Amino acid sequence: QLQLVESGGGLVQPGGSLRLSCAASGFTLDYYAIGWFRQAPGKEREGVSCIAGSGGSTNYADSVKGRFTISGDNAKNTVYLQMNSLKPEDTAVYYCAARSSYCSGYASGYPYWGQGTQVTVSS
Repeated sequence: QLQLVESGGGLVQPGGSLRLSCAASGFTLDYYAIGWFRQAPGKEREGVSCIAGSGGSTNYADSVKGRFTISGDNAKNTVYLQMNSLKPEDTAVYYCAARSSYCSGYASGYPYWGQGTQVTVSS
């Protein structure tokens, strides 16, 4: 059974950093793309970043480029999202999601989702 479990969220001050983890089980990352999405209250779910298992190609939303870094550890079957220079507008529930093959920026393209982890950026 394919499962995704996020961790690493929390409360951080503006300018601070967090590292989110997405631990996968029931499948190997080699053949899947893992996307990070976020959803703030009253807003639609938006794509943040994605890494494709094959070749490890990555992409980022414009709003996080230069601040967030996605990476994968195939030995641990885990994908990470390093978030630096956090801003209050980064506050949201962050989800990781999986789909076979290449990355997609659309949430509807991912059939497998984790439960989410809350990130709050506030002083």
